[in-house]
Amino acid sequence: MTSTDTASLFLHPDRNLAMELVRATEAAAIRATPWIGRGDKNAADGAAVDAMRKFLGTVNFDGLIVIGEGEKDNAPMLFNGEHVGNGRGPACDIAVDPIDGTSLTAAGRQNALSVIAVSDRGTMLDASSVFYMDKIVTGPEGRGVVDLSQPIGDNIRELAKAKGKPVGEIRVAVLDRPRHEGLIEEIRAAGAGTRLMLDGDVAGGINAARYESRIDLCVGIGGSPEGITTACAIKAIGGFMQGKLAPKDDAERAGGIAAGLDMDRIYGADDLVKGDNTFFVATGVTDGGLVEGVRRKGPIIRTESIVLRSKSGTIRRVVADHLAEKWLSADEL
Repeated sequence: MTSTDTASLFLHPDRNLAMELVRATEAAAIRATPWIGRGDKNAADGAAVDAMRKFLGTVNFDGLIVIGEGEKDNAPMLFNGEHVGNGRGPACDIAVDPIDGTSLTAAGRQNALSVIAVSDRGTMLDASSVFYMDKIVTGPEGRGVVDLSQPIGDNIRELAKAKGKPVGEIRVAVLDRPRHEGLIEEIRAAGAGTRLMLDGDVAGGINAARYESRIDLCVGIGGSPEGITTACAIKAIGGFMQGKLAPKDDAERAGGIAAGLDMDRIYGADDLVKGDNTFFVATGVTDGGLVEGVRRKGPIIRTESIVLRSKSGTIRRVVADHLAEKWLSADEL
């Protein structure tokens, strides 16, 4: 290995870092499981935050949290601007969501994930001053075909043509929210079917970009932090994504502008996260279309995770068995 090669290891996250990050999402998912279906989303989130932060503290990198818990939850840990890791190794931007889908976890519903996304330092857009973002995500077939500025009906018809399938076979994932009532009507009027999500639009966006998924398109207004996180994954999958900030009122719009954000711009994935070196790591908390949730199998706990890396274009699935006695207290065993 040359000195140049050695130096590059400290400029970019490598595969070993990804596997260390998996340990952090696994820990968060496992510690959240006693709270699945218990109706207390704050307790589930608190357990996941604490576990993730402890494991991140051992990772060989200098991670700066660009998207964390603090903005939305006033959390004392994993807040925006916090440094995580042991301070050695690559300098990175990091987005964390110990549980994407706390309400899903509390209700015992599907598609809750523990998520970490990483990119080189200074490459993640800090959109924390505007909480919502209008997004459109699809696979590579959507590039040059769909556009956030077009009516949803046109996007559906053009995507169907690009994918060589009837409009009636197009499936569109969208968050089931009152703000999307008109959008849902338009999707169905165009002849496509909907897959309504209760929460967790990160998984919805990734599934829309995966070639083996039944979802063709993910659209609608969701969290801007989730949008940045999704962009890290989409760049690794090779899919297509656009986002436009959606301030909830004039005050938030003014705050976003003051922070240097363009409220009228349609951001592409490369604008949301610059560069070609992103990681996305997710472990299932509850079962879903992306990964299976945490499962108790006698004396072991089984987790399933997905690791995506844009630089190499790889998608890895990691199934791990953990001794339950190492993770759960006596009354949880």
